Amino acid sequence: MDTYAFGFPRIGRNREYKKAIEGFWKGKIGEAELQIRLTDIQNFMVEQYETYVDGYPKGEITGYDHMIDTAVMCGLYKAPDTDAYYNLCRGKDALEMTKWFNTNYHYLVPDFAGKTPEELTLVRNKFDISGAASQDRPVYLIGPFTFLKLAKGIERGDIDKFTAAVAQIYKELLASLGSVHMDEPAFVLDLDRDEISRIKRVYELLSDAGCNINVFTYYDGVSFLDELVSLPVAGIGLDFVRSPESLDFIKRGKFPADKKLYAGLVDGRNIWRTDPSQVKSALSIITRYVNEVVLTNAAPLFHVPLTTEGEELDSRLLSRLSFAIQKLEEIGHFAADDFAAVDESRADEFGENKEVGRRISGLQDHHFRRADDYSSRKNAQDASLGLPLLATTTIGSFPQTSEVRKARANYKKGRIGAKEYQAFVDGQIEDAINRQEKLGLDVLVHGEFERSDMVEFFAEKLDGIATTKSGWIISYGTRAYRPPIIFGDISRPVPMTVREVTYAQSLTDKPVKGMLTGPVTIIAWSFVRSDIPVSEVANQLGLVLRDEIADYESAGIKIIQVDEPAFREMAPNKRNRWDEYFEWAIKSFRLATAGVKPETQIHSHMCYAEFGEIIDRIHAMDFDVISIEATRSGGDVIESFEQMDFDRQIGLGVWDIHSPAVPGKDLIKNVVKRALKVIPIENFWINPDCGLKTRGWEETMASLGEMVVGAGELRRQYQS
Repeated sequence: MDTYAFGFPRIGRNREYKKAIEGFWKGKIGEAELQIRLTDIQNFMVEQYETYVDGYPKGEITGYDHMIDTAVMCGLYKAPDTDAYYNLCRGKDALEMTKWFNTNYHYLVPDFAGKTPEELTLVRNKFDISGAASQDRPVYLIGPFTFLKLAKGIERGDIDKFTAAVAQIYKELLASLGSVHMDEPAFVLDLDRDEISRIKRVYELLSDAGCNINVFTYYDGVSFLDELVSLPVAGIGLDFVRSPESLDFIKRGKFPADKKLYAGLVDGRNIWRTDPSQVKSALSIITRYVNEVVLTNAAPLFHVPLTTEGEELDSRLLSRLSFAIQKLEEIGHFAADDFAAVDESRADEFGENKEVGRRISGLQDHHFRRADDYSSRKNAQDASLGLPLLATTTIGSFPQTSEVRKARANYKKGRIGAKEYQAFVDGQIEDAINRQEKLGLDVLVHGEFERSDMVEFFAEKLDGIATTKSGWIISYGTRAYRPPIIFGDISRPVPMTVREVTYAQSLTDKPVKGMLTGPVTIIAWSFVRSDIPVSEVANQLGLVLRDEIADYESAGIKIIQVDEPAFREMAPNKRNRWDEYFEWAIKSFRLATAGVKPETQIHSHMCYAEFGEIIDRIHAMDFDVISIEATRSGGDVIESFEQMDFDRQIGLGVWDIHSPAVPGKDLIKNVVKRALKVIPIENFWINPDCGLKTRGWEETMASLGEMVVGAGELRRQYQS
């Protein structure tokens, strides 16, 4: 059986991708050197493919993001040089960023507003790579339907015209290519009949290009499989890991005899070894009904780290793991009928904690409810906190300078002791408090200097979760993180963050927020055990955070923020499964926060997602204040709050922390004024759209200064 793989991590063995692009941004290397380094990374990706599988896509490397590459290719944006390209990614003209389906990967959202179909044209062919494409080496492309489906700014009445224009560009491109790998993950979304008809028209047009087209869809099942398999394409890739219905479809014997099936049977989104018995069983069915089968991964491999090689983990855990290179090996073994070479056996008792089980079984309805309604809580909090109108704050983290990273690395490597490191962190906290008081912020934060990552930090403090040494994956652009591995029952041996937050509070009379990462986000940004329901994992995390919050209250902390940026991200692609997901997601947040006193103010934070369709679910979390990103979307999220009587306090992000550009106070005031048309001023907070960890102190102080000045001017204007 032939093999194929796609989506191999572009991060590089030693994060060369990040170093190359950020080196260019900092002026350390030029454009020519950047291209050489990106080519070297692509060559490394190809070497891994050719070691283990028969086929793979050519041209998977990107300068930042495949969606912006496609937008530039179609003439939606002018990017005549590399600087102009990166201006769209992170400069003053940076595009809105949002989550890629229900993953923690982010993409830049192409915006067609103000454009006409006639303006679109093939202006840049980034796929002009050495060597012709072949059937098992097709050129990688984002599919035209997915590109348009995930874009914004197209009026409903214009979608057919833009689709025709984009399809014509693709046809022109395909005419110069021998074979293409067309990624169409948007096929798994809930599509209406007009959209399905549009897909059929596009691929009928593309079939005239004389190109061998292979369409891949993943992350879920496809609701229009009969139409999908009838498209005029050479091959179709389906996700059999997250779509059991795909196997049922194959059993009906309707897969065409003249098409190749790329059977996605190796999970590209989680790190556990594949169960050989499941693959063997599925293949026995698939090969009975399909003439030509190619074994592949079920989703892109960039969702998992590069390799387990060099990881220093418990051998009982390490033996169960499979990262990208190991998944390539699995594909090769399964295709060669060598199922015995992949051992996914696990020790069931490994990671078991009976006390955690006892607490979970003892949960009752009152553990998930605040004792007082929001109106009563707000009165108590207003009296306790005494905050001004349009209160200002930040999301939590402050710049992680090279000095901070060096001190953390020295501590982890044993070069400095715990006391010396704690003294260093205390010094950073004191400096941050002084800076915030100088700026005039109303609610302060301790800066999170002791935290490497908002999930990894907590994982290192908890039992039942492991962290890796080199398990990096890309979140967006060059930003990478190391997802922890939840392998067992989760418990908190000792308080995790209380000391640093209470130390910060001891330095000021202003309130300091306690900062925690919520259960859904810890799950979303980790690799999660699959032997128990994810809802139970969420409740285990909810109990851990409930204990930490109780310790905050005992220490006199009056404001506690439980961040849930992944709350929307984790929602299933299929809406018929939303109720089940949101039930446990909401309950886990409430389990963490419901035990507090009425005067304790609970905040949450979310970013870079579509919120309008889940406003009622967000409201059900029963926090007191929520902060949401609103800058890259131009404040469009404000429209979401017009849909219901949202009676909680809201902080809309008023400047984009992912761009080094310093916002002027007038820009900030305009975002606030627009929001105040919808949100009562007594419920409005002013803050950046996300944490400031990746920014430098100079731009951070300048931007926060503009924010505070703008807030002060607005306060005087509205109070006069």
